[in-house]
This record gives sequence, structure tokens and C-alpha cells, in this order.
Amino acid sequence: MESLIVGVSGVRGVVGEGLTPEVVVRFGAAFGTYLAGGRVVVGRDSRRSGQMMRDALVAGLVSTGCDVTDVGVVPTPTIQLAVEELETSGGVAITASHNPVEWNALKFVGAGGAFLSAGEGARLLDLYRAGTTQRVGWGDIGSITADRSAVDRHIERVLGLSVIDVDRIRERQYGVAIDCCNGGASIAFPQLLRSLGCAVVELNCEPSGLFPRDPEPVPRNLSELSQAVRKVQADVGFATDADGDRLSIVSNSGKPLGEEASLALAVSYVLAIRPGPVVANVSTSRAIDDIAARFGQPVIRSKVGEAHVVRAMRDSKAVIGGEGNGGVIFPELHYARDGMVGMAFVLASLAGQGVSVDELAGGLPRYHIVKESARATSATQDELTDIARSAFPDGSYDLTDGVKVMWENRWVHIRVSGTEPIVRIIAEAPEEEEASRMCSVVKERL
Repeated sequence: MESLIVGVSGVRGVVGEGLTPEVVVRFGAAFGTYLAGGRVVVGRDSRRSGQMMRDALVAGLVSTGCDVTDVGVVPTPTIQLAVEELETSGGVAITASHNPVEWNALKFVGAGGAFLSAGEGARLLDLYRAGTTQRVGWGDIGSITADRSAVDRHIERVLGLSVIDVDRIRERQYGVAIDCCNGGASIAFPQLLRSLGCAVVELNCEPSGLFPRDPEPVPRNLSELSQAVRKVQADVGFATDADGDRLSIVSNSGKPLGEEASLALAVSYVLAIRPGPVVANVSTSRAIDDIAARFGQPVIRSKVGEAHVVRAMRDSKAVIGGEGNGGVIFPELHYARDGMVGMAFVLASLAGQGVSVDELAGGLPRYHIVKESARATSATQDELTDIARSAFPDGSYDLTDGVKVMWENRWVHIRVSGTEPIVRIIAEAPEEEEASRMCSVVKERL
């Protein structure tokens, strides 16, 4: 287990090192035992290791008597929605999301379509470690069936949302450039855009698993998309990671807006139609607070990780939520970060207001956020807190997840990553220089 990263985002590692077929079979059997049978949805992104991992996972699941429905290479939110719609016992997404191509992961989904909570994940991990899995005899081995309509159902659900005027979007016939990094969203994202009447220019939309760029959809990785938007004079550019749960936007002038803008634009759009509480994790821009304040609505902050955000959304009956990494969660669709609903919200905003993306982005609160990292995975909560207190003695402290130091209009957040062997350092301020300075002060002390 030492070479695996286990947390609220599932279990992940480098294929052939920490993450081997033997490990995957054992996790499949542990999950099947945890569910005590029933049907399980399995899907994956396009990584070259995905088929091997799928076979190992399914072997473990059916050995405990679980039946498997394989939805193929699809976005992770499509897998989650299939669990809900097919009313299965659970699901597994085989994807390392934004991690490099040599990584892969298992993300476990509960019966309602949301990822397992921290407590549920801990019980699954106990079964894995103890090896107390329930195997069945030959006559009770589970069945395996294929379902290739999950993407179509997902798109129909997005088109049917009450807050989206599909006809108005179609009338505009927007030109859209889309970069799917040859990942799991390569078929689904362009298909949704065409369903919305868009003229689509595809970049890296072959689900080959050979990533032409770093899968993380941050501005430094979107130069090809920016050039394409300018070349074809597209109205907007969209980019996602390897599994389609995160969305980044490039404006009509070819400017990457930064992944924080995806949730900010979604919150602004939804609150204008349906006021209510908003949930975001503690690393997300304070622009969300400013936008919610315009509508007189509260913002609840959660720990980082989709499962934590979803739990807080359910508890607060939030109308929208998500994470500043480009993850938008809209409960009317489902409790999952979903890049497709994020795209629909952007297009609906453009159509409803009759403006460009540059104009739309110009209405967002102006902050600069800097995201850095350091190799210091053995750092404890107490050590991170001591570092923060020595560096920033005049701030107020939030220990919800790692340590966050806050002032009136700026903050810095330090936490051990749950998906990579690093410490994440995120800072935000009205001026980029100040945000960079706060990150540098922390890195010097790690």
C-alpha cells in the first residue's frame, strides 16, 4: 500500500509499480464484498492501461457474485449517472483524471451515483487490507453485459434541465473549439455540443489514451486550443482532463480564463434563475463568495474532494456547488462534477445575455490565484500549521483541510494532496504578485 495513494478520491498509483493487476483484482473483490452483491457499473477513461485494469476489476467483482454492466470509455460523470439511472448497487470509474498517462486509479461510486464518503471508503479499505472478501462458487459467478447508450442518456439529461433554454442556444449556432486530450470525454463532449447546434472544431478528440498535452486543463496546457480559437474565430473554446469531470474555458479572443472561472460562471448563471446556498471547497476562489453575495446567498466551504463537497451540498440543500479546479456540480442533473453541464451553462449564459465570453468573464470578480506544489508528502497537519503561523502570524486560520490563512481580500491554503505525492500551496489576492509572494514564503519553509 505504500506506493499507492489512497484517499477520498479512491486509490491511484503508477501502473506496474504500486498499481498492479493483482491489486486491482483484490480491490474489485473487496468492493463486491462491501456491496454484498448486486449490479455494478464499470467504465473507464482512454488510458492504455484501462483495458487491463477493467479486466482485473471485473474479475474481482464477478468472483463475489456481482453482475457487471460495462459502459465502456466514457466520462466519469457518465458512469456516475448510469449508476443512478440503472439503479445499481454501485459503480467504479477507472481513471486517474488529471494525472499523467502512466498513472491510473479506481474511483468507487455508491448506489446513488456519488463517490463513497470518507467513512464508506475507510470500510472498503478495511476489507481490502484484511483480505476478508466473499468469494462465490462457479454457479454464482456474476454476469458481464455491455451498455453503449450511457452517453446518449447523459446528453438527454443535460438537454432536459429546467434551467437551460436549448432552443435559444441552438438558434445562436455557436462555433466551439473543444480539446478532450484524447481522453474519456472525446466522444461525449463533441456530441453534446452538436446536440446544442454548435459548429464544432475538434482537437485531440480521439480516445486513444495517448495524451498530446498534460491532462490537467490549466492555462499553461491550453496553447493549442487558444491558437485554434483564434484561427477559426470560434465563439468559445472548452478543454477537459482525461475523464471529463473538469472544464476549462478559452474566450473568443483566445485567452484561457483559468479553471476557477468555470464554477464562477456556473454559479452566476444558476443563482440568477434559482437562488439558494452554494458549496465550494476551501481552495476555491473567493469570487464565489462575491457572486453569491450579489444574490444574497450563503457559501458553505467544505474539505477538498468531490465526496466532501457533495456531502456539504446535500446537508445544506445547495442549488449548485463544485471545486475551483473546473468541477461544476448541479444537483438537478446529479451529484457529480460534470464538464458537460459546465459547457451547457456557459453556452446558456452567452445565449441568454447576448454577449461574448470576454464580456461574460469581464463581469466576474477580479482576483489572481496562484497554484504551486512542493515535494513534502510526510508533512503533518501540525507541521503545516506551524509553518503557516510562523509565516503569517497576523491572519485568521481555518483548519478544515490542511491550513488556510485568511485576510480581508486574500488567502493562502496549504494541504497534502490526496491525488499526488505533493503538498499543494494555493494563494489568492487582488494582485498576482502578492499571491505569488505568499506561495513562495510557504515553499521556502517546507
